Amino acid sequence: MNIHDDADDLKKKLNPLAYAVCVNQATEPPFSGVDLTQGKKGIFRCICCRAPLFHTMHKFDSNSGWPSFFQPHTEKALEYQQDYRLAQPRTEVKCANCKAHLGHVFPDGPLPTGMRFCINTVALAFDAE
Repeated sequence: MNIHDDADDLKKKLNPLAYAVCVNQATEPPFSGVDLTQGKKGIFRCICCRAPLFHTMHKFDSNSGWPSFFQPHTEKALEYQQDYRLAQPRTEVKCANCKAHLGHVFPDGPLPTGMRFCINTVALAFDAE
């Protein structure tokens, strides 16, 4: 599945902000997302294709305004691409299954990885364990 092949179906399935983020690489406003977990443990999935992306045990509060994780659910869950849309290059994070834009990854996270996967809330669905 590729989100660009299914853009018309996604436009019907997703709210306008989720569509703008996942398909057009927009960013939701900081601190605008809701806590999807309600304090439960579980898996964060791609809102477009439901592929597993992150687990709650890898989530941390970065105080950045977006959900942050120090590692993905599996090494093959994500794809990375250089993003030159701002003055400073960043590394874009995409769902490896459908290529939906999720957010960016930065090298300023906690141990054990030192990475901060900064993900748009609207790009995620949550399944409690």
